[in-house]
Amino acid sequence: MKNGIHHYNIKVTGKVQGVFYRASTKEKAEELGIRGFVRNEPDGSVYIEAEGSENDLHKFLEWCEQGPPNAMVDEVHGAEGKVVKFGNFQIVRS
Repeated sequence: MKNGIHHYNIKVTGKVQGVFYRASTKEKAEELGIRGFVRNEPDGSVYIEAEGSENDLHKFLEWCEQGPPNAMVDEVHGAEGKVVKFGNFQIVRS
């Protein structure tokens, strides 16, 4: 989809729980105008669904590869998905 909203399903692995990854992700998403959600997964990873412009999502994915200062990201896997039209960005508590 050109010049429109894109949707990415993102899985982040490494030391990404207990390091304020979700809160920092929400801050970065809001700064970039990205909508969606972030949640911790039982396997220790973080799962994100993010919607925004291609350019903003690219910046967001680059940020996800670093995360907040105490995170140690091993891998970020993003796959394009179906646009849901989220209203905002939120932390989902599991």
